[in-house]
This record gives sequence, C-alpha cells and structure tokens, in this order.
Amino acid sequence: MKKIIFAALTLFALQASAQPPLKHSILGTSVRSDDGQLTITSVDKRQNYSGGDAQTRETAINSPKSANIHPNGKKYYINSLEGCATVVFEMGTNRKLKTINHHCDPSKEALWSPPSDLYPFTHYKTNLNTFAGKPVEGCFSHGGRYFWVPYYRRTYDINAQDPSALAIIDTETDEIVRLMETGPLPKMVCCSHDGKYVAITHWGNNTIGLVRVDSDDPKEWRHERMLVVDYVLPLNFSMTHQIDRDNNSGYCLRGTVFTPDDRYLLVGCMGQSGGIAVFDMENMEYLGRVQGMRSNVRHLVINNGYLYLSINAAGYVQRLPLEKFLEAARQMKNHLGSVSGWEECQVGAGARTIEISPDGHYVFAACNAASEVCVVDTRKMRTVARITCDSYPVGLDISKDGQWVIVTSQGRRNQGGNAVNIFRVTYGD
Repeated sequence: MKKIIFAALTLFALQASAQPPLKHSILGTSVRSDDGQLTITSVDKRQNYSGGDAQTRETAINSPKSANIHPNGKKYYINSLEGCATVVFEMGTNRKLKTINHHCDPSKEALWSPPSDLYPFTHYKTNLNTFAGKPVEGCFSHGGRYFWVPYYRRTYDINAQDPSALAIIDTETDEIVRLMETGPLPKMVCCSHDGKYVAITHWGNNTIGLVRVDSDDPKEWRHERMLVVDYVLPLNFSMTHQIDRDNNSGYCLRGTVFTPDDRYLLVGCMGQSGGIAVFDMENMEYLGRVQGMRSNVRHLVINNGYLYLSINAAGYVQRLPLEKFLEAARQMKNHLGSVSGWEECQVGAGARTIEISPDGHYVFAACNAASEVCVVDTRKMRTVARITCDSYPVGLDISKDGQWVIVTSQGRRNQGGNAVNIFRVTYGD
C-alpha cells in the first residue's frame, strides 16, 4: 500500500512540475460525440491574456478559479482569484453585469457575523478584517437568493495559517450582505438539500466548518461546529517567507457533497493516504475515511444513485453505486474502510471539476493538463467527445437545461489561463 501511495504522489508531483503546451480555444469549433447524440461548440470566451481578441477581452478576469451558474439560468458568477473579485455575466450574451470586489476594510465592519470560538488567530493580531479576499469556489443557498464565496486566504496571511473568511452575496442586488470567518484555506462550499447547513471545507488543516442557515435572515446564521478528519493539522509556518500550501496541508480536503437525504457529508481527500471522509450528520459523528478508489480524489458529484469522482493526477472519472459506498462507510473500523468495484473511464490528465447533464447521461470534466473538456457517456462509461479550451481549465458548471457549459482556465506559473470558455451543447433524440 505504501508503494502505491508513493507512486501516486510521485505522479502528482511530476504532473505539477511538468508544463504542458499552451492551447487556446477557437470560437466556432464544434465536436460531435462518437454516437452523434451530443454536439459541443465553442461559442464565446472572456479572456485577459496577451494576444487575445479585443472583442472577448475582459480585464476583470484574473486567474479565474470557478464558475457557478445561477439556478434561474439568467446569469453566472466567475470567481477571479488573483483579481480578488467575483465577476457576474449575463447568460447567453455573456455581457458583464457587475464586478464584486472582495476588499475588506473598517467600512465593512457591520457586515461581519459575531466571531465564534472555532477559529482563533494565532499569528496575526491587529487589523484582522482589513484585507483583500481571494475567492475560490461558490455555492447557492435559499433557492439561489444567496451566493457563498470562500476566500483562499486573507492577503496578509501569506501561508494561510490563520482563519480566512467568506462572503455571502445577495444575488438580487449582487452586493455582499454578510462576511463570516472560516478555518484556514477554505476551498469547497456546499449547501445541504434541506437548506439547514452550509459546509465549508478547509484545505488548510483537515477541518470542515458547519454554518446553520435555516433562517431567511442572514443576520441569524451562525457557526454550528467544526468537523475534523482524523486530526487538526498544526500550523506554524513562516510569516515572511511563502511556502507551498497546496501540498503541505494534511489530507488536502476538496470535493464536498451531502447525500440526497442529507444524512451523510462526504469530503474528498486529495493528499496523504487519500480516500473520502464520511460524516454522519444525524449524530454529528466522524465515521472515517473510505478508500479503494484511485488516489488523488478531487471532485465529488452524486447523480441517479451513483457517487462520481474526478481523479486529478491520473485523469479518470470513477463511479460506484452510492448505497454500496455508504454500506462500506457504515462498516468502517478505527475510522478506516475500503470498497471495491469502481467503474472508471480515463478522460484527460488533471481531471478537476466534473458536472453531469440534467438527464444524467453525460459527465463533463475540466481536464487541466490536457487543456480539454472531456465528455463521458455514463451509460457506457467511456469518453465520447473532447474539445480544446484555453489552458489550464479548473472550474466548470452546466446550466440546468444542459445547454450551456462554462469553464474557467486559471493558468499555471503565470502561463496560460486568464480565460472563461463558453460552450453550447445540443443533444440528439
């Protein structure tokens, strides 16, 4: 087992060190699936890179990390990480509606929720709420009324070792209406189906924060508790020299999803010995980590009774019946278990965000190193189409009608990226 883990981590490191060739999507490019039942077309982009077409230039795009399409299908949100902004676009026209800046100062003090005792500051002591936030992922709550945006870190915290924060945006006005503390280096955020909880997954120290949100008034939302995967990672890094926190972060918690009945919370572990952490939400109990899938789990999606995974380094999409996975979770001993029988399909290197078409027939995967969007037919679990997008894609979302796929290309080491690709999808009978 140690040899397998070492080999997987070595592959991850090699992939991170290699620099695949730069690619750019060409508007008008269209690809049809092998069976002719799906066509995906590059119809537009918003980019901010040297040599890009002036007609598609958007200077607010700066290291775009994630895309989130509003449930009503009328607009979408792009989290521009290094730009410290969330950019709102109109669906269909791709016209910019607004740039929401994540710069916090004393004028925003009234927006902060009361501090909890869950996230103490241990390194920084003054001007804690004066910073720029680096927005990472996002999710909607309250039927789409609110959009939750975690900050990778507060800009003064160079090694993401003290609490970060998140912004809550009212999507009717596209204004920030609430700011809340989080643990270090939050990435994923997920709302339970019953609207009771929002879970914020902290890449930085093996923890997940739970916020109680079953009120319609944001001022009544409160921190409920902090969940822990095995142990809280001690953080005591330099305050003057930056280190690699993308890798020095314990289990590197990432993909996060509530089961359809909200009984369990599942969290993918990209680092160390990997697997998927499972929490029993009824008893607020940590059950442990289920292994048996490929290592380097990045994103989790539940659809039509299956748990789907993206496997980053090796570039796979895997799936297993959800009930089979949960049965293995319930049988864990000493917080560790395993389950076999995963179906899988190789997509492109660096499989990051995955989303599934409304009918459940297709998985769309943003493949970072391959600079492609790959489409998997779930009825056969094989790749049936792939289309080039700007290097290097990370975030992806699909509209509720399945017609639009929005992909963010973040870039690597100041190369590539700084682009949002817009694809139209049409389906056969």
